[in-house]
Amino acid sequence: MTFIDSHAHLTSSEVLPHLDSILLRAKQSRVSHILNICTDPETLRQGLLLSARHSHIRNAGATTPHDVALEGESAFPFFEASVREGKLCAIGETGLDYHYEHSPKDLQIHFLKRYLYLAAAADLPIIFHCREAFSDLFSIADAEYKGLAILHCFTGTLQEAEEVLKRGWVLSLSGIVTYKKSEPLRAVAKMVPLSQLLIETDTPYLAPQSHRGKPNEPSYLPETAQCIAAAKGISVEEVALATSENAKRIFGFGV
Repeated sequence: MTFIDSHAHLTSSEVLPHLDSILLRAKQSRVSHILNICTDPETLRQGLLLSARHSHIRNAGATTPHDVALEGESAFPFFEASVREGKLCAIGETGLDYHYEHSPKDLQIHFLKRYLYLAAAADLPIIFHCREAFSDLFSIADAEYKGLAILHCFTGTLQEAEEVLKRGWVLSLSGIVTYKKSEPLRAVAKMVPLSQLLIETDTPYLAPQSHRGKPNEPSYLPETAQCIAAAKGISVEEVALATSENAKRIFGFGV
């Protein structure tokens, strides 16, 4: 039984200095592959070096909706070039965040569309970050994009999850599903078909319940899988197998 972490910020400044020990613990916890999420030119540069050294790590990249006001324009060409050179297996995380609104809504929408066009042109899946903006995200994506999307770190409602699934997209659950007050999210976990499910850590954020308050890392992923298995009334082996096969199919791990 192995697991695939479909979303981790391995080359973030918080993680990179400790990466060797983090990767060792991930291996010991049977995490076979990791998708590294690059959010700026430096994490992208480090990510490309990392994947060159470790065949079980692949990269996705985009400026997050939080940061597009600060560096969306300057960073976009770096991600675009890496896509055109075949160095990324997905675009993201991009999307909309109306909860914090660190960047103006209209600018978030502008860069979301640019990344949608880039993903479509390259025939790559896109990874969405969405918080309190599902209506706009659905309407924009419906109009501008026909490819595969992953809702990373999903924390929406059951109805929003159903909207994700009916579009044929994939829903990814993080350590949040393990929290004591996350019963609504466990209802989502119970409902989502295994064929449209991924699991992730979002390292170094959102450590699962037993490690809550500490920096997250891929070795904690089995706890999230166990929680989802309990919610579904199935074995953790079934969750591990299905989510790993989905990640291999979507991101090309092991190809």
